[in-house]
Amino acid sequence: MRYYIICGERSGDMHAANLIKSLKVCDTSSTFRGMGGDYCSQEGMELSAHYKEVAVMGFLEVVFGFRKVLKYLNLIQKDILYYMPDVLILVDYGGFNMKMAAFAKNHQIPVHYYIPPKVWAWNQKRVHKIRKYTDQVYCILPFEEAFFTKFGVNARYVGNPLLDEIKHFESHPFFHQKNELSYRPIIALLPGSRKQEVKNMLKVMLEVVPLFPNAQFVVAGVSNLDSELYASALKQGIKVVFDQTYDVLHHATAAVVTSGTATLETALFRVPQVVVYKTSPFSYWIGKQLVKVEFISLVNLIAGRQVVRELIQSEFSPEQVTQELNQLLGSITYKGEMLDGYSEVRQQLGEKSASDQVASLING
Repeated sequence: MRYYIICGERSGDMHAANLIKSLKVCDTSSTFRGMGGDYCSQEGMELSAHYKEVAVMGFLEVVFGFRKVLKYLNLIQKDILYYMPDVLILVDYGGFNMKMAAFAKNHQIPVHYYIPPKVWAWNQKRVHKIRKYTDQVYCILPFEEAFFTKFGVNARYVGNPLLDEIKHFESHPFFHQKNELSYRPIIALLPGSRKQEVKNMLKVMLEVVPLFPNAQFVVAGVSNLDSELYASALKQGIKVVFDQTYDVLHHATAAVVTSGTATLETALFRVPQVVVYKTSPFSYWIGKQLVKVEFISLVNLIAGRQVVRELIQSEFSPEQVTQELNQLLGSITYKGEMLDGYSEVRQQLGEKSASDQVASLING
């Protein structure tokens, strides 16, 4: 079969690449083309565009980046018609991919959506478009299947792809030496995987560093972003290690984590964390009007209660982060309750291999 895959950020690229591996097993005559990144390319997918050329985030940023997004929408649509795949597989990246779903459906191309938009969180009416434009939806959060099914969507919970990633992870045996780190306790700083996130988060995170002289702070950087984004950390003598997030978490005592996939990854590594998030005032104001869930972190959303503290917008301050880190490092009871919450989350995720499940269902 000919597969066209579209993902729009680093995590989606990683999950899409793992899916390609599984599809190759199910379908030995498979060929792949689409929009993705380095992970997909390494698995043999021919790139029609690299996601980092397209990525924008936040309501205000999307407004100013509209022309760029429109350019790539048109490019990918033309490329799909050129390639004429047997199936279109969309991975996350809701705003862009829902437009691609409608386009493909209008051209009688089967649409399978892996990691669907979080319509249960905001603007739930979008679920009707998902029902209209997709043939099958593969959910990665335990509560999503019931939500989508209620609206008539063909949905299946397939497990969470992070479980596969972490299961196959092997820590570098000389992580400290490789990165010239001491053996003092590590506090991990995870400022995000997008340009705007790092710009908004890292400055406040770094203000906390001098208050913990007995620990060493390590920034988990990503190499697909401009290294200049991390210059402020390097100027303070703080280590930035690139593309080694799992190694950082494996050795960390605590973490300050930008809301997103990394919050769940941190929980699965059983690292006590405080979740933070800050965006432009306009984007935050719009978000407040639309978001219909009590929490923003995946850990709390899956648990259905507060397991980790969330510091959002004005609450994300050096003082508040310091207070939370002191609790995580100094209170055995506080840390223990968080770890118990992590165990609940892990149990809810189950034992399915998401990539294998999706590949099997697409070829079923």
